[in-house]
Amino acid sequence: MLPQSQTAATTSAHAFSFQRLGGKGAVPLAAYAGQPVLVVNTASNCRFTNQYEDLQALHAKYGPRGLVVLGVPSNDFGKQEPGSASEIGAFCQRNYGVEFTMADKEVVIGAEAHPFFNWLVNVAGEDAAPRWNFHKYLLGKDGRLVRYWSSVFRPSNEAIIQAVEAQLA
Repeated sequence: MLPQSQTAATTSAHAFSFQRLGGKGAVPLAAYAGQPVLVVNTASNCRFTNQYEDLQALHAKYGPRGLVVLGVPSNDFGKQEPGSASEIGAFCQRNYGVEFTMADKEVVIGAEAHPFFNWLVNVAGEDAAPRWNFHKYLLGKDGRLVRYWSSVFRPSNEAIIQAVEAQLA
């Protein structure tokens, strides 16, 4: 849920950029202007790791309609993403057939967090900070934060599906 103050935010996520997994170029969120984006902090050794399967299913179903799924690996929670970029990419491909965009591993909490995650907290409050792996953030076509969900909400959850479909309408 978003606090009322979110409507007053003047900066969009389009101001931020990630590096593609393995340093294979930039992933500027501004490139997705006009498309909804689901950003998820991920990890390979977590009890929620099987959510990659649902994320890939969202990408396959809604990607052709404009949804962008962006995975952002992080080792912040329980050191559950210790691998290198090549290990992360191979794991995601081998186990889940991941075809959606994966960013390089990032810090997602604290003073060293990637600026995108600091922006989320500034826009939506401390409750928006990731509390564990597989926290999900839906950005609207304008780059504003629409909604976020904790790790316990699978990407196949009806609330997430409805929010994605509303952004694609």
